[in-house]
Amino acid sequence: MKETPDQQYIKKETALLIALVALVIGFLGGVVFGAFKFTNADPIADSHTAEPAQNEALTHAKAEALKNPGSFTAWVNLGNLYFDLGQGKDAIEAYQKALAIQPDNADVLTDLGVMYRRNGNPEKAIESFDKAIALDPKHEQSRFNKGVVLLHDLNRKEEAINVWKELIGINPMAMAPNGLSVDELIRKVNSM
Repeated sequence: MKETPDQQYIKKETALLIALVALVIGFLGGVVFGAFKFTNADPIADSHTAEPAQNEALTHAKAEALKNPGSFTAWVNLGNLYFDLGQGKDAIEAYQKALAIQPDNADVLTDLGVMYRRNGNPEKAIESFDKAIALDPKHEQSRFNKGVVLLHDLNRKEEAINVWKELIGINPMAMAPNGLSVDELIRKVNSM
């Protein structure tokens, strides 16, 4: 039996409808997958992909640290590169080697504390910040970071506020990295 022109038209219309439905389903599936991937990202475990220039710098820094194992600067530079690449375990190792050479550096202790936090060890982070504060009682970054870990990782709101109040006592104009003044940050946290 031969199809009439009307029957052929219905087949083309059906094919177009199927194609349109498949396109919509594919688009929605992509959106759902993208949203799922974004919401399940772990900012602490997220490691950054190194650019070619960063890989070259990392290779050079590793070689320098191995060539000069007694160089505080070489280990700090290596730790900083690992820090920037989100490679916490390697950054911690490099910073520990630097601190074995020069244990009284508040900046390196603070960076070490940040890496401990990113690696999911907030108690060790607090220890590092406390060591930095003991070495340099006016070290602002270690106090700010200690407050962040106390508040967000250890749920010790009052202690965090007290640390930030001490920071304001050192520098009344202290600012958070997001541009918010620390005194405004304290007010915001108090209202939570």
